[in-house]
Amino acid sequence: MPRILGIDIPANKRIDIALRYIYGIGPVNAQEVLAAANIDPAIRAKDLTEAQMSQIVHAIQEGKYVIEGDLRREIGMNLKRLQGIKCYRGIRHIRGLPVRGQRTKTNSRTRKGPRRTVGVQRNPNAKAGIH
Repeated sequence: MPRILGIDIPANKRIDIALRYIYGIGPVNAQEVLAAANIDPAIRAKDLTEAQMSQIVHAIQEGKYVIEGDLRREIGMNLKRLQGIKCYRGIRHIRGLPVRGQRTKTNSRTRKGPRRTVGVQRNPNAKAGIH
């Protein structure tokens, strides 16, 4: 399994697909990196030479792509900033509700989690069956 910038990429996939396993590199960025490194996108990751691997690493670093830990940290800091200033989006993140204006009366189960049935609370001291 080849390693690029400390990330294991799948060996049997084409390199343009395998590069997408790096957090922050999607389809377009993968094509740009391979074009900058002069590597055929159809080659399998296991067939790359050390020189080609170093060209890919160099192309990623020269392209100023924010990837992996730096990208995760940046996204986390953005969320913390929104939550800290108590803006609408930040409050929605805190409460675990949809952020981008979706309806919540029926859908949004992914954000809200499984349904919690709200029932009537019975008084345990009440006499049963006597009116």
